[in-house]
Amino acid sequence: MLVITVKEGESIERALKKYKKKFDRTKVIRHLRERQQFDKPSVVRRAEIIKAKYIQKMREREI
Repeated sequence: MLVITVKEGESIERALKKYKKKFDRTKVIRHLRERQQFDKPSVVRRAEIIKAKYIQKMREREI
């Protein structure tokens, strides 16, 4: 549970801004999106390998 302390004289908009920033830092939305679909460990590993190959190829092109 997120707790936002609102100082006296502070506007609601400012408190909402603090809440949104804290919420983004907790990465709740990212975790929910990841859990919408299950990926087998072999599929995840294959995607990591493909990404690593792509990055390596791009770095070789720069040289």
